[in-house]
Amino acid sequence: MDPKILAARFPGDFVFGVATAAFQIEGASKADGRKPSIWDAFSNMPGRVHNRDNGDVACDHYNRLDEDLDLIKELGVEAYRFSIAWPRIYPDGIGPLNETGLDFYDRLVDGCKARGIKTFATLYHWDLPLTLMGDGGWTARSTAHAFQRYTQTVIRRLGDRLDAVATFNEPWCSVILSHLMGVHAPGERNMQATLHAAHYTNLAHGLGVEAIRSEAPKLPVGIVFNAMSVIPASDSEADKAAAVRANDFHNGMFFGPVFKGEYPKALLEAYEPIMPKIEENDLKVISQKIDWWGLNYYTPMRVAADPDPKAAYPAHIQAAPVHPEKTDIGWEIDSLGLSHVVRELYATYDLPECYITENGAAYNMGVGADGTVDDQPRLNYYVDHLSVTADLIKEGYPFRGYFAWSLMDNFEWAEGYSMRFGLVHVDYDTQVRTVKKSGKWYSELAEQFPKGNFIKTSAA
Repeated sequence: MDPKILAARFPGDFVFGVATAAFQIEGASKADGRKPSIWDAFSNMPGRVHNRDNGDVACDHYNRLDEDLDLIKELGVEAYRFSIAWPRIYPDGIGPLNETGLDFYDRLVDGCKARGIKTFATLYHWDLPLTLMGDGGWTARSTAHAFQRYTQTVIRRLGDRLDAVATFNEPWCSVILSHLMGVHAPGERNMQATLHAAHYTNLAHGLGVEAIRSEAPKLPVGIVFNAMSVIPASDSEADKAAAVRANDFHNGMFFGPVFKGEYPKALLEAYEPIMPKIEENDLKVISQKIDWWGLNYYTPMRVAADPDPKAAYPAHIQAAPVHPEKTDIGWEIDSLGLSHVVRELYATYDLPECYITENGAAYNMGVGADGTVDDQPRLNYYVDHLSVTADLIKEGYPFRGYFAWSLMDNFEWAEGYSMRFGLVHVDYDTQVRTVKKSGKWYSELAEQFPKGNFIKTSAA
């Protein structure tokens, strides 16, 4: 599709950007006072990450900062969403501040400003300082208070130059994938640990909002969720009931406290004996009004009722995909899942304006003999999902921007370097960056913005 035709469907002040995360691109894992995160430890344990890949070098972004910011500028996008590495700021999570770590993000933010690029910072994208695991990591209330202090320090230093800040990226992953399914650091498989991690992550978000507002009252603050587009496998009552339970467990565990000041009733009833202590003001702190929220969407979640009559809540299993098309990571492609989850969430919660903070696809095409990367399937994925986004804006949903995941190929968590999501190809041996076909197309789209005739949408 001609990017100019698609661009005409978006409001003139819509923000097009690219996204990354610190652990996935920075490398320099032992440089300038940084100490290990839980992902450094997890990556170095056999059998946890594909090929025992780790983040020691990654895209070497820490040493190639200016080159990479020039790349963002050349792509013509208006905004850059990045995360800040807690272990660079407070190497032990608490204790002495590492000024050199803060200096790096000073240079990053100033470098963006000098190039006319808006800065969207994420304070936590999964790289918990390893030392905090000695107190229980996210299963400990003390970690929420450590996060508050870290947040205050970062915002005191950078808040005057940021365009927006998110407390957390995808708490579902750092809670459920990490403490229940065991596939992300720290690799726990325990429901009690999961529930504790969920509450203390939610509390850390609320304490983080307080810290941000105290240091930079005008800085727009939000949180980023990979909300699940929960679709029942059939119209049977059992599958529909399973979808309600799945929604409560996978979305309600986070959206409920943040936007309603309460956990889903069914969740509390099911897990009452192993729930953490919810102290008197916790939910009030968690549910402070925020200015925006981010949605990360890749694939729908299809569920069926668990046939085992003794299955514990939420008692659902994964159902078969409906569409045969999958990305290289094996995820079903269904752009309508994006509209499904948006409609469901805005119907259920009183949500502020939204940015799509991640959307993209894993395709592993390399650089051809002619020096180009022909990743047409990724380009098609972007066209389909951006088209759905434009439809949602026309319906009145308050979308303000879209960030492609990712700026460049990077360390893809448990998949290591085996999966490529970038608009820019990275040769990990030479660190040479090559803009892919999808990157060139996205650049043409982004360069249409900002434009005149701003259309303000009202909340749906």
